[in-house]
This record gives sequence, structure tokens and C-alpha cells, in this order.
Amino acid sequence: MPVLLRGLKDLPVELTAVVTVADDGGSTGRIRSEMEIPAPGDIRNVIAALSDAEPMLLELFQHRFQQGNGLTGHSLGNLLLAAMTSMTGNFNQGIKEISRVLNVKGKIYPISNDNMSLHAIMEDGEVIHGESNIPLSGKRIKRIFLEPQPLHPLPNAVESIEKADLIVISPGSLYTSIMPNLIVPEVKEALHNAKAKKVYVCNIMTQYGETTGYSAADHVQAIHDHVGDACVDYVIVHNQPIDAQTQEIYKEERAFPVEADIDRLKAMNVQVVAGNIVVKHKDGTLRHNNDKIAEMLYKFL
Repeated sequence: MPVLLRGLKDLPVELTAVVTVADDGGSTGRIRSEMEIPAPGDIRNVIAALSDAEPMLLELFQHRFQQGNGLTGHSLGNLLLAAMTSMTGNFNQGIKEISRVLNVKGKIYPISNDNMSLHAIMEDGEVIHGESNIPLSGKRIKRIFLEPQPLHPLPNAVESIEKADLIVISPGSLYTSIMPNLIVPEVKEALHNAKAKKVYVCNIMTQYGETTGYSAADHVQAIHDHVGDACVDYVIVHNQPIDAQTQEIYKEERAFPVEADIDRLKAMNVQVVAGNIVVKHKDGTLRHNNDKIAEMLYKFL
């Protein structure tokens, strides 16, 4: 999501980011358990992506402490979000205040103010608890679910989906970052009732423990299985070969290119927008090309 937002924020559009708060690893997990607030990590990255603050201030916001008793591993931005939540008494209000200070373009909503946890039922029937534990099993995921139930989504988040001119499901960890937003019952309903086109930007590489062996159609099928068949109108896929040198880097993570099986996608009543949508970083890894994706998404409007 932060990659897409960096490309979109300079276009003449009103942006609303609805962000997962189910993460329970690292600094985020420690803050969650100690302060009983929703996970701040993904919110922090979205704030940084949409901010027009001075580069040094953003660098400070994203700084992660490497030493210090109790501070090691913590991101300053996570601590600031926790502090602002404590001051305002409300996680969403804390996000608003931090966004104002950092001159954020657009609105950022957590999917909920609740301190939620993610669980997965694997294909062999085992139930794994906690977002950070799910990919570690290496097993194929059958279904994910959230607790506590009923979960109370933020009304503003649901309303933003209902009233949107375009709804974008961003790339990312399919089951542990993207799906937790989509499976909230009120969000499911809003997606089905929304008049806007719904566009899924598919991942470039598979992710071990989540989408091993998945093609683009498998990603969309997983969303259909959890949310319903009418929740994706278009899918943006990368359809160019990935060079052997880059693939070798990803093999260390047991990740492989996501096949763009266009005929199968079309058979699922999903329209396909295919192209060369990646950019290579200095370390040889791939990211979505935020400018190209932004251009594609803007054409939908």
C-alpha cells in the first residue's frame, strides 16, 4: 500500500487508505501487548508514504532503535502513535493528530479501533494463532479469521468504501496483510454494495508460507473464497519475464514469480490489465513501479 500511495499522492485525487491493524510481530507486537492498542506498524508506513514533511523528519519518524534497554527494535513512529493514542484516548484520533503534524495528504483509517488478532485454519485442519506465526508453518492456508467477534470496524472506513469512486486492493502479504481488512463483515457488505470499480493489484512474487505456488488467478480465487465472487472487477498483473539473476535472489526466500494466467482470470469474470509494472532496486529486489501503477489506476477514473 505505501508503494502505491507514493505514486498516487501527487495526482489530483482524494485518497483514503484503510489499513490493517492485525500485525503482532516486532515493535508493533510489543506495543500492542503492553498498551492494548491496535497494531501501529502498517499505519506508520502509510503515514510516511503520504506525508509531505521534511525528509529528515520522515527519516526520524521511521527510525528504528538498534540499542537501548527496552528500546531495541522499536520504531520511533510506532512509539509516537502509541503516545498520541494515549493522549487522545483513541487510536484513530491519534492517527489524525500525527497525520496533521506530518502534513499527510489524504485520510488514513485503521480498519478498527479494536485490538484484533488473526488466526488461520490450514488445509490439514491445524489452527495457527497470530499474524506473525501463520507464514512460519509452511503449510497451505485454507481460511483466515479474526477475533474478537463481533469486530467493530471504524464507521468512517466502511463509509469511505461505500462512497469511493475507485476501490484498490493493494499488493502485499495476501492472507496476513490484505485479507484481514476484507473479511470484516461490514467491509464485505460495503465492497459488494459499492458502485465503484474494484481493482486488485496482484503481487509480483509468491511468498513462502502464504502463497507458495500461487498464480495470479489463485490470488484472486483466495479473495473470492473469503469475500465473494463480485469483489474484484479488474486485476493488474505483471506479464514480463523476470531475469534469472533476480530470481536467484528470491530463491533464498523460497519466492518465485507469480504466473499471469490471463485466460483463467478472464474465465473468473475478472478483466485483466497486464504490463511491465516492476522496478528493480539497487539490492536486486523488485517493487511495483508506483508511477506506472498510479497512471493505470488514474485511467480508471
